[in-house]
Parts: sequence; C-alpha cells; structure tokens
Amino acid sequence: MSDLKIAILGAGVIGLTTGLELQKEIKNANISIIADKFFKDTTSYVAAGVFRPGTSFCGPTDDITKKWITDSYYYWDDLRLTAHAANAGVTQVSGYIFSSTSPSITRNHYIEKLVPIYRAATEEELQLCPGDWKYGSFYTTVLTECGLYLPWAMMQFTKSGGKLIDYKLESFGDLSSEYDLIINCTGLGAKYLCNDHKVAPIRGQVFKVKAPWVKTFFYADYDTYIIPGFSSVTLGGCRQYDSYNLNIDKYDSLSIKERCEAFLPSLKGAEVVAERVGLRPHRDPVRIEKEIVNVNGKRLKIVHNYGHGGYGVTVAPGTSIYAVKLAKELLMGNSKL
Repeated sequence: MSDLKIAILGAGVIGLTTGLELQKEIKNANISIIADKFFKDTTSYVAAGVFRPGTSFCGPTDDITKKWITDSYYYWDDLRLTAHAANAGVTQVSGYIFSSTSPSITRNHYIEKLVPIYRAATEEELQLCPGDWKYGSFYTTVLTECGLYLPWAMMQFTKSGGKLIDYKLESFGDLSSEYDLIINCTGLGAKYLCNDHKVAPIRGQVFKVKAPWVKTFFYADYDTYIIPGFSSVTLGGCRQYDSYNLNIDKYDSLSIKERCEAFLPSLKGAEVVAERVGLRPHRDPVRIEKEIVNVNGKRLKIVHNYGHGGYGVTVAPGTSIYAVKLAKELLMGNSKL
C-alpha cells in the first residue's frame, strides 16, 4: 500500500488520533492532515479532558458505542503507563460528582464497571463541599490535557512521515483527484462540508486558574465542574445549544466564577490564567461511517468521523480505531455500501 495517498481533514483530537492510528495500521501510506485550524485554534484545546462520556452519548448501536468507550479508556490508560505520559498530557485523576436533585446524575452506566474505582460517596464525603448534596459518587479515571496531547500527537505523526497541510477546504471536490481515501474529522465544519443538518454547536466557556492545591476533580449540578490539569485548573461551565458565539460572555464568566467559588471556596482569589470558549460539535448519533461519492467524475472514498459533542477527547481513540477499520475495508474493496 506504499502508493496510497490518504487525507485526514481536521487537526483536533479526533483528526490527530486518527492519523496516529492510521500510521499504525496502514504502513508506508502517504498520509496528510489537512486543516485551517491547528493546536490553540481547535475546540479540543479548550477541553478539560476528563474521561467521562455522557450517558446520552451514542453511536449507531449500543454495542458499538460501548466498544468505542472501552477501547478509548484502555488506549488512554495504556498511554498513561508509558514513558510518553507526561509529554502526552495523560494522567490518572480521581474526584466526585455531587447532585442535590437526582441520584441518576451521579451514576454513569458506561464507566461504572470500566474504571478502577466507581462507588457511592459516603455521608462524610457529601459534606466536603458547601451545598445541599444528597447524592454523590467517587471515581478514578484518566485525564488527557490537549494543551500537551495535541502538540505531542502532531510531533509523533510528523516523525512517522505524516504531513501537515494548512488549507481551508471548501468541498471534497478540492481533493478528489489527489487522494485514494479521505477521512473526514472536521467536527462542526462537517455541517457545511457534508451539508449535515444534524450537526449543531454546543457552546462552552471555561476559566483556567492557578490553584495547585486542587488535586481532585468535582462535578455538580448546573454543569458546574472543577478539573485539575497539569499546569492549571479548569472551571466551568455552560452548554448552550445552537450557539455560535465564540466571544467571552461576561454573564457566563460571572456565573461560572460564582458557582465554582461557592462549591470550592478555596478558589476565591485564584489567579486567572485564561478564559476560553469552544463550540462542541454535537450530532446524534455520532457519525462514523463510510461513503463513496461521485465528485468530478471520480468515485471518492470517504470515512466520516465527526459529531462527538463534548466527548471528543474521551472517545477519540475508540472512534479512530473504528474509523480506520472502515478505511481498511474501503481500501481492500470489502465495503458493503
């Protein structure tokens, strides 16, 4: 397959992880990542990166969804145990999720039997943070900080012969004559590239603060979260469906600050390092499927891998493994379309 030319569209966590998986599975192919946004300009860069798939996250079937999540967890956890872990931004973290309204909020059927620890919080633990917390869980999981992972993955990709091309793609026709296969990891961009009306942004906004004393993550009602990373702590958040606003909203800032400081009073006065906004590319279900389209008289083989919403960092490995499997089927001519 040495003459194969493959293009991956998108350089966020999905595109880069797909690139690494593709290099592992298809040796000697010429693989390029084409994007007009890299590193700090990607939505992935805003993410806190805790492995915690939402209970509403879904692929085409329950079995496939569970496989994506399971494969992802072991991928991140295996990377955590290598010499690359610190440079790749992968570590283990433990914490709590509290709720004053419903026990179901503190449960997660996807990971309760997957992560090493997932248990109900004790009565004493429910008193750890101010608030009328009636329900809670404690668990240990992995965290992937994209501020470290994205440049590390990019370096691994280029070291293995991958190319990075800075180009704003307007249509698949721009590439049809050059590549044997395209893997579409354009996230929110797929809304326009594929004319896919199921894709919608879910806006998020966070603070990054210096609070090295915070070693434990916390989730609470109203999309409140406090997540320690390698060099800062992420405070959030909000989920605004169909909002395209990439500006810092002062009312969201006030709300996040008030909720997080009420939840963990030691955060009062913590130095703010940055405020960031990202548009999560939501689609129900996530689209990972193969397609052959006729473009400019040529049959173009495409594998789509987009629509992960707020769980792109969490499930990037599992969905990349799945997408590369579909890519191999297309290239071998075993495709059932």
